[in-house]
Amino acid sequence: MSTKKEHHSNLQQLHIDKNRIPKHVAIIMDGNGRWAQKRRLPRLVGHRAGVENLREIIEVSAEIGIKILTLYAFSTENWKRPKVEIDALMNLLVEYLNKEIKVLHQKNIKIIAIGDIYSLPPKPQKAVLQAIDLTRDNTGLLVNIALNYSGRNELVYAFKRLFSDVQKGILQIENVNEKTIGNYLYTAELSDPDLLIRTSGELRISNFLLWQLAYTEFWFTDILWPDFKKEHLLKAIYSYQKRERRYGAVSNNIKEE
Repeated sequence: MSTKKEHHSNLQQLHIDKNRIPKHVAIIMDGNGRWAQKRRLPRLVGHRAGVENLREIIEVSAEIGIKILTLYAFSTENWKRPKVEIDALMNLLVEYLNKEIKVLHQKNIKIIAIGDIYSLPPKPQKAVLQAIDLTRDNTGLLVNIALNYSGRNELVYAFKRLFSDVQKGILQIENVNEKTIGNYLYTAELSDPDLLIRTSGELRISNFLLWQLAYTEFWFTDILWPDFKKEHLLKAIYSYQKRERRYGAVSNNIKEE
């Protein structure tokens, strides 16, 4: 396990400002299958390597001060994969939570999940709900797992609930604004991601957090997820800190004439 002194040294080496660590980092963990194929191994071996990689990334995120880590673990589109692979992924999810949850709990890490959790098979659904319940009162890093998740489905879910409240008279249509819609999303209690990381070289967001990523900074890398380590996370944060987040405004570096 890395010490706090070692992490402080890593931050200094990359000139990372520990006071400007992004509050919320989202990661599309892509490339497990290709990682295995490059080694002429079954895809399941790649998925297992990807799951095992979570330990280091979660640990580093907690130690450097990230408050929320959202992980895109399984999309609604992933159900199109072969049943053998889907079953293996679900089994890995259960295995990981059963193996790691006590350690995560001891480290004060809180687990939540977004997506249609109640449509998961019984065993993974139970494992996820137990992890959420066990860590409910923890106050450290919040690990938000996107499971059976779709950005478009989330918007449909939100709009249906919003329209229902309008019909019931709970909400007036003229009072609907961006904040109102945000309150009906899965992520209602969370801040929007400051930084999105996608591994494996793909340059798209794949139906992930479509509303929430409006002003998020993106960082893409060719590194496959099982090879994504502490130093790569720190590089992403270093890149993030070099950018100026203007939210549509004029840059502070541009002088008015």
